[in-house]
Amino acid sequence: MRICRYRRDGHERYGAIEGDAVRALTAAPWAGGLPEGKPVPLAGSQLLAPVEPSKVVCVGRNYRAHAKELGNEVPAEPLLFLKPSTSVVGPQDAIRRPPQSREVHHEAELAVVVGRPLSRATPTEARLAVFGYACLNDVTARDIQRAEKQFTRAKGFDTFCPVGPVVETSIDPMDVSVVCRVNGTERQRGSTRDLVFDPFFLLSYISQVMTLLPGDVVATGTPEGVGPLEHGDWVEVEISGVGILRNPVV
Repeated sequence: MRICRYRRDGHERYGAIEGDAVRALTAAPWAGGLPEGKPVPLAGSQLLAPVEPSKVVCVGRNYRAHAKELGNEVPAEPLLFLKPSTSVVGPQDAIRRPPQSREVHHEAELAVVVGRPLSRATPTEARLAVFGYACLNDVTARDIQRAEKQFTRAKGFDTFCPVGPVVETSIDPMDVSVVCRVNGTERQRGSTRDLVFDPFFLLSYISQVMTLLPGDVVATGTPEGVGPLEHGDWVEVEISGVGILRNPVV
C-alpha cells in the first residue's frame, strides 16, 4: 500500500494510490481512515507531506562512515534529537536557506512512520507498530551545528524536514538503498544494512523515553557524503521501494 496526502480542488485529503490514481480516505490510515468514493487521477492532484507528525525523532551518527566524515565517534547508544513538526514539508516544496547559516547540508534518510501508540516497547512490539516508510531529508545548518552543543537550532528551521513522496508499507527496512542527488549528481549512497542501530531497535529505544504516537516519524540516520545546498539547487532523496523525494532550494 502507498499512502499519500494530496490537495485537489482546494481540499486536502489522505489517499491510497492505485496505479495512476488516488482514492480518498476518510482520515489518516493510522487513525482508522477508510477508502471512500471513486479514484481520481494523480495528475490533477498536488502531493503534500504524507504525514502530519506530532514530532520527528532523529538519530545522529547511525552510519559509521558518516560519523567518521564529520570527525565523530559512533555513539555507544543511539544519539537522539528532535525536529519540530513545523519543519516538515512535502515533495516539490522549497527548502529555504535561513540567513543565520552559510552552510546548509542535505542528509538523505529512511523514515519510519508509526502506526499505533508505542511506549516502553520491545523491538518485536516496535516492529508490529510500524505503519510504513518514507524518504526524508534531515536538512542541517552545519555551521550552527558545529558551533552549538545542542542540535535544535541547526536542525529545526522551517522547511528543514522534507518527507515523502508517499508512505510505503511493504518494504524490508533492513535492506534498502539510501541515495541523495543534487542537480542530478549523486552525493550519497548507502544501505540500511550498514545501520549501527536497526529501525526496530531504534523505535524500542525511543519508546523508553517518550511515547511515539500514530503518524510520528523516526529518521534513522544518514550515510556518508553529506554536502552543501545552494540557492537554485534541486535535491533528491531516493529510497529503494519507496520512491524519490524532490525539493528545490531557495
